[in-house]
Amino acid sequence: MVTRALFVCSQNRLRSPTAEAVFSTFPEIECESAGTDPKANVPLDTELIEWADVIFVMERSHRNRIQKRFKRNLSGKRIVVLDIPDEYEFMEPALVELLKRKVAPLLRVRFSDEA
Repeated sequence: MVTRALFVCSQNRLRSPTAEAVFSTFPEIECESAGTDPKANVPLDTELIEWADVIFVMERSHRNRIQKRFKRNLSGKRIVVLDIPDEYEFMEPALVELLKRKVAPLLRVRFSDEA
């Protein structure tokens, strides 16, 4: 069974695209990423919310914005707050490791470098 994971940050430039790149390598996971800001590279919309099985947000503020803006579309949706601050660059090794540690167990995936 495929899990559809949506990764959300503010601008969809650094954190959520990194998460999408890291987890899109697994055949059992379909990934998308978006931003909560209207000027994000990929602005979050109803279609993405409805597509997702699980929504990973980088900060509590992202969850709050999603809950306020998409309240009617969130029935049965799981939103996971990762608590990853906006202090990383795209594909920065520290960010990749943090994402692996926090997200992989929730998606039930293992990376080949894990014991």
